[in-house]
Amino acid sequence: MKNNPNVEELQNSQKYELLYELEHQQVKEFVIRQIASGSKLIRVYMLYQLLMILIGLFFVTRPLVMALRGNYQPLLYLFTAIIFTFTLLILIHELLHALAFKITGARNVSIGTYIKKFIFYAEADRHVLNRQQFTLVALTPLLTVKLATTAGIIMTLGNPSVYFWIFVMSAHSLFCAGDIGMLDYFYQDRNSQLFTFDLKNEKKSYFYREKKTESER
Repeated sequence: MKNNPNVEELQNSQKYELLYELEHQQVKEFVIRQIASGSKLIRVYMLYQLLMILIGLFFVTRPLVMALRGNYQPLLYLFTAIIFTFTLLILIHELLHALAFKITGARNVSIGTYIKKFIFYAEADRHVLNRQQFTLVALTPLLTVKLATTAGIIMTLGNPSVYFWIFVMSAHSLFCAGDIGMLDYFYQDRNSQLFTFDLKNEKKSYFYREKKTESER
């Protein structure tokens, strides 16, 4: 398998061209533009997200109705899920990104945040990713949490704790919008070889494309 170019090669070689320079605090705006593109990947994700929202709404109202009837246990699990989702799950999501970075060979991995914008991210300083590697990094939290919550739902069917797993599964789909938006950028031009890397000191990500030869154009 061909090795990725390093940062210096991407920046200085005539073989590559800079496509986009993304400040980390502008990630939310970047993702919104990608979602607005309406690509096939975005449409599939939006359908999935709509399904998760509908499931979440249905199973959020059930514990409320049951509490009005005197059964408070499902509501307790629901409140626990809400607290878990907006605290520990955020950290778990980013740690899963960090683990995926490590799998691709990254050494200097860290987690950052812009708390005022409610932006959380994992970055691998000066580690170049190709399309396949970026796909792994982007999808690892979505797939891992989906599998874990699905297993939790199966094991707790008929038990009030099932509401915990259902809410976590539904809410986590919203956390993945940024990952899908970034991934969509990588798949806009499938015929080109794209690369990305982070520069921690600049708090930016860079996207480069390998230039096509005259015969490829």
